Amino acid sequence: MLRVSKLTDYAVVVLSRLEAEGGVQTAPGLAAGTGIAEPTVSKVLKMLAGAGLVEGLRGARGGYRLLRPLTELPLSDVIVAIDGPIALTACVDGGFGFCDAEHVCPVRGRWDPVNAAIRDALSAITVARIATPAAPVPVLAAE
Repeated sequence: MLRVSKLTDYAVVVLSRLEAEGGVQTAPGLAAGTGIAEPTVSKVLKMLAGAGLVEGLRGARGGYRLLRPLTELPLSDVIVAIDGPIALTACVDGGFGFCDAEHVCPVRGRWDPVNAAIRDALSAITVARIATPAAPVPVLAAE
């Protein structure tokens, strides 16, 4: 099953809360606003800061702030920041030494186009697109 990690999901929630609140936000404040445990929020923020997606500010008025709007932040950047490179198999993009059967594998390198398509699709979707609540579906009255 292809699935993003729970931390990546939390990262999207934290990023959307950061944008909704605006300015500099603290980890405890974001934890309270999202319902995610504070240690988890802190961990996610440190990973996002390490990837250059948010900036950590020290001091009495410290906290974290977005470095760009969510409309300009591809989902793929968040996934890579939290989970590492997007790779379906160990040998994607020419990786060596991660599989016991790599020297005799008949499908070696054939996953590359699939991986590229997934990476491209995730790069085409912004965090804003999935962080924005969906419009309610109208309920039709019974006739």
